[in-house]
Amino acid sequence: MQLIDIGANLTHDSFDHDRDAVLQRARDAGVVQMVVTGASREHSPRALALAQAHPGELFATAGVHPHHASEYTAECDAELRALHAHPEVVAVGECGLDYYRDFSPRPAQRKAFERQLQIAADLAVDGVGKPVFLHQRDAHADFVAVLREFEGKLGPAVVHCFTGSREELFDYLDRDWHVGITGWLCDERRGQHLRELVRSIPAQRLMIETDAPYLLPRTVKPAPSHRRNEPMYLAHIVEELARDRGEEVAATAAQATATTRAFFGLPAVAAPAA
Repeated sequence: MQLIDIGANLTHDSFDHDRDAVLQRARDAGVVQMVVTGASREHSPRALALAQAHPGELFATAGVHPHHASEYTAECDAELRALHAHPEVVAVGECGLDYYRDFSPRPAQRKAFERQLQIAADLAVDGVGKPVFLHQRDAHADFVAVLREFEGKLGPAVVHCFTGSREELFDYLDRDWHVGITGWLCDERRGQHLRELVRSIPAQRLMIETDAPYLLPRTVKPAPSHRRNEPMYLAHIVEELARDRGEEVAATAAQATATTRAFFGLPAVAAPAA
């Protein structure tokens, strides 16, 4: 079983002391490739550096999360465009809107979001824009409105770490966007509604992720004392996801992996010799 984690914050400082061991544990759990999330001016270059250090295994996104939207300047825009010249950077983002925290003013969030979508549109190949890695929390109406301005200009889109409502999910699916499911699914306090909703996601629109080091699945037993999530737990997430979808784990994993490779344009990985 080959798994791909589409969202791992491997540049996070909690991994600084054991990043190589984290990668090995992921490999041992069947995670053959990972997309390292770039979510700020500081961490997007680090994501690229990690991807370059692990060719064919790690890839990167480059963007500015709405929490950091206030740092989005002309210089930041130029820096992101330079990062996207590297083939290891496979998507624009993490970008979007977050009205739950409001760490940056909402007008600044919308402007940063629009400028990053413009990067994706400008990087079109044969008329198809670069994939976008999206974040939305408590901002659905504005989020969809901004993206509507770029209809026909963007490549494939994934709403990463989906935690929303049925209405939001179907709005995304109606637009042929992809959906990323995390260990939020395993949270009986906040994610119970996802147990039913994931059945409605077409297989060719579904991808899986840990969002490590955040969102350790609450159903992992025994839970690690440090409470840090890491990519090896993707195997646990896909098991829960398959159960909720009424599918065999191997089938859910294989389809999610195929969908992910097609979305990001990732190379195939040879199966280990028997």
